[in-house]
Amino acid sequence: MSERAAPLYCPYCGEEDLRPSEEGHGAWECHSCARVFSVKFIGLVRKAVAR
Repeated sequence: MSERAAPLYCPYCGEEDLRPSEEGHGAWECHSCARVFSVKFIGLVRKAVAR
């Protein structure tokens, strides 16, 4: 299974009119503000250990 979660709104204008972009893997087009962006998962934050 290689399906990924899609962004729910544009990080620039907050609108929800998003479509996959032809710019590359993971790129999204916002048809409200005409921006193309990508979202990249870096990793998980480790919880601090209490001393």
